[in-house]
Amino acid sequence: MKKILVPTDFSPNAKHALRVAAILAVKSQARLGLLHTNTAIAYNPAFPESVFAGMYDATDYYGIAADEFRKLKKELTAEPVFSNLDIDTRIEEGQLYAAVRRVVEEDEADLVVMGTKGAAGAAEFFVGSNTEKVIRTAPCSVLAIPENSGAFELKTVLLATTLEKDQAAAFRQLASLQRYWPFKVNVLYLNNPNLFASDEDIKKTAAGFAKEAELENVHTFVSGNTFDEEGSILKFAQKEHTDLIVMATHQRKGLSHLLFGSLTEDTVNHSSIPVLSVPAKL
Repeated sequence: MKKILVPTDFSPNAKHALRVAAILAVKSQARLGLLHTNTAIAYNPAFPESVFAGMYDATDYYGIAADEFRKLKKELTAEPVFSNLDIDTRIEEGQLYAAVRRVVEEDEADLVVMGTKGAAGAAEFFVGSNTEKVIRTAPCSVLAIPENSGAFELKTVLLATTLEKDQAAAFRQLASLQRYWPFKVNVLYLNNPNLFASDEDIKKTAAGFAKEAELENVHTFVSGNTFDEEGSILKFAQKEHTDLIVMATHQRKGLSHLLFGSLTEDTVNHSSIPVLSVPAKL
């Protein structure tokens, strides 16, 4: 991993995500990029708790943003473990998801780490959360950090998968993380168990994915609930004391997204556990 991008609105939730990103950057020796997107001029800020709420003077805005960046860097690098981090900052204008995609492509970022509060009800159906829009459009993996998720220490990771061919990207991404944490991997097979002759075939297929990705300490389970896959994932994750949920996403857009939705985005919106979404095309 060479570059980790962290979108921030300078809220406590975003600062929590930054700390997680810093931990990953130290372990992988990656550069850290901080991105703030100015949406205040066009419409109300997407984050009501932001220090910019209600402020629209452009000169003042960018001056305060620069001050906030300096504070963030000073607070972070004051800790010895983060003192040598290579950190750059950037301000963009427009919609958050578009700015993230643009910066990821320009800076060749490998991972986006961002805080999320999720979305529910009508807001989830009609608007969605900022995080799910980033997940749907980012050309790299996105690590969503819930605001009350606690310390980021990986001991048990859940990989929820349909075991289709395009799920290999999630196995590879997880194997790259396992270089830094020797965690246990619980593979939870989703979808119709009748697609396989037996549970043994499911486990054999999962083992094949793991071997190809060089993913170790893998244990496979079968979810028999085909009507509430999101519920199955979250219940299993809680029961197994999971520290991270990993899922591949097809990044559906337009009518396809409206008709079929996204299990990954739904899980991110409702999970109290960090979720790593991996584009299936990676």
